[in-house]
Amino acid sequence: MERFWSKVDRNGPIPAHHQNLGPCWLWKAGKVRDGYGNFRIGEKQVLAHRWTFERVNGSVPAGMELDHLCRVRHCCNPSHLEIVTRAVNQARGMKAQQTHCKNGHPYDEENTYRKPSGRRDCRACVRERVSQYRARKAAA
Repeated sequence: MERFWSKVDRNGPIPAHHQNLGPCWLWKAGKVRDGYGNFRIGEKQVLAHRWTFERVNGSVPAGMELDHLCRVRHCCNPSHLEIVTRAVNQARGMKAQQTHCKNGHPYDEENTYRKPSGRRDCRACVRERVSQYRARKAAA
């Protein structure tokens, strides 16, 4: 326990969009590629935010995820986390705030396909990928 808490800075920033949450508890040690804090317990890799949440609130039900309300992936303050479905988590995520796809097409009602998982797809980009695929197949 002492070793874990030595890797947490409880005086992190207060999220501008959720000031009522209080300061983030920033994980100062190792992080996985997408920015979440992680550490080992024996041979098992454990996410720091999940570990603190479960110590305070109990386990996360199967099929559910933790959403960082503060939007800081390496924050492990359990009061900044909420149990949600994957669709809700993705709808709230950083990509959900984007107004255009990576190729500049707008995410509007006409050009956006919502997958059953909750993720968005750009219809113009999908049409282009399908067109390129068909052209490669026809050339083969």
